[in-house]
Amino acid sequence: MKENKHETNASGVGGSGDNRLGTGESTDSLTNRQGHPITDNQNIRTVGSRGPSTLENYDFLEKMTHFDRERVPERVVHARGAGAHGYFESYGKVGDEPVSKYTRAKLFQEPGKRTPVFVRFSTVAGAMESPETERDPRGFAVKFYTEDGNWDLVGNNLKIFFIRDAMKFPDMIHAFKPDPVSNLSNPERMFDFLSQTPEATHMVTFLFSPWGIPANYRQMQGSGVNTYKWVNKDGEAVLVKYHWEPLKQGIKNLTQKEAHEIQATNVSHATQDLYEAIERGDYPEWEFCVQIMSDDYHSELDFDPLDDTKLWPTDQFPFLKVGKMVLNKNPENYFNEVEQSAFGTGVLVDGLDFSDDKMLQGRTFSYSDTQRYRVGTNYLQLPINAPKKRVATNQRGGQMSYYVDTTPSQNPHINYEPSVIGGLKEAKQLGKVHEPHYSDKLVREKIDRPNDFGQAGDTYRSFEEWEREELISNLVNALKNCRPEIQNKMIEYFTNADKDYGRRVKEGVAKAMEAMKDMPQTGSASANKASEKAENMGHEADPY
Repeated sequence: MKENKHETNASGVGGSGDNRLGTGESTDSLTNRQGHPITDNQNIRTVGSRGPSTLENYDFLEKMTHFDRERVPERVVHARGAGAHGYFESYGKVGDEPVSKYTRAKLFQEPGKRTPVFVRFSTVAGAMESPETERDPRGFAVKFYTEDGNWDLVGNNLKIFFIRDAMKFPDMIHAFKPDPVSNLSNPERMFDFLSQTPEATHMVTFLFSPWGIPANYRQMQGSGVNTYKWVNKDGEAVLVKYHWEPLKQGIKNLTQKEAHEIQATNVSHATQDLYEAIERGDYPEWEFCVQIMSDDYHSELDFDPLDDTKLWPTDQFPFLKVGKMVLNKNPENYFNEVEQSAFGTGVLVDGLDFSDDKMLQGRTFSYSDTQRYRVGTNYLQLPINAPKKRVATNQRGGQMSYYVDTTPSQNPHINYEPSVIGGLKEAKQLGKVHEPHYSDKLVREKIDRPNDFGQAGDTYRSFEEWEREELISNLVNALKNCRPEIQNKMIEYFTNADKDYGRRVKEGVAKAMEAMKDMPQTGSASANKASEKAENMGHEADPY
């Protein structure tokens, strides 16, 4: 990475021997293992001083889940991935306004300031060796090694998601994975779940269009998907959506036919494309944009802005440019860097905060917890995950601990806080804390503006005709393997979105069902044909 006068101080190896300080820190300040200063080690975050705690209590969850593992496996999702190093360069503005108006996050404040990043791209539902041509969302996770500790922006290539409540996520992934008895993939499992999940109609419309198979990792968009908050020095907050837009390389998607042709000769084409582009100096670049909305109900909208199945209309909430990202270095070791890299939606720095997005709240617990299970209790001591600044915690032990997060001034006998005999101390809180006000019943209810089909119809109508034809063809090829009650429910959803959309899927399914009468179904139709073809084409051989 080139040095310039705006280079961030967040470079180097990081870890316990790193004495660089972040906002509000002194040499004896307590941090978590992401390098974030701990300004309150006495109180969890609650609704009011005596109300229920909230799931995004990141510092508490980090502390407690590590404690749970102090005595002494492949990702469930996003197993197949590729990665690269690079930097983020700030514009110092958000659109035409000073970025400080909305956030005090240091990495955005100064024009030209660079922050090191590591990015992992991935497929979602497929296993470790699955082909990179599968119809599947693509993960787009960025780790910013900021001077105030790590910030992880964990998202996908598509800007929306299937569900809006984290309670449904394990069931969704189970439905998308192979049958637990036969271990065969069958689209009926997925559509069985989707037929009872009307809010997924918008995502299904994107996924089964050409947008469901990006040409490669370089030529796809990225999105934080969840709604977050930006907080300024006065503790005032706005809602934000994050977006990565390809700069010089553009956007390209594949049809199903093109994907099959590529898969016939290369199941790792996207990994190869990213690696070789960086090796030849053709560094991919993305512009980082945000959409900003005031943090309130927004009764003028026909959807809830915290709903992950919805797009924020760009005519009302335009994309505002904040900076750009350049990937200019390949990993030196795939396993150590790409496979052991660990991200979490709760990993935020000062000036960034959580919204009440139900998916974000659930992911914030799940992501860090699964990293401890998958990589190990001390995953944040690995070089790829360690922040590039000082770390000083009271966390001890656990699997694969190979150094202690102490500082030279710390009494090594004191692994607790508070203490008056040489222990760590809370850091100073410099900016005003954002304290949203809540006054409502604690309930288990879905949002009151679901509007499950409106944007799905808008998206369908915005497609070019060839994209609509590809969408219908892909849906028909999947739905023809499903029971009639599942087919009918999905056709109902598509019709609710757009009458032409529903009609074309209905006619296509009817025609396909007629053509495949009496065909046995254990997997998809194409999989059945391939199985039969292998048997018929096989060449007999004598034993040896």
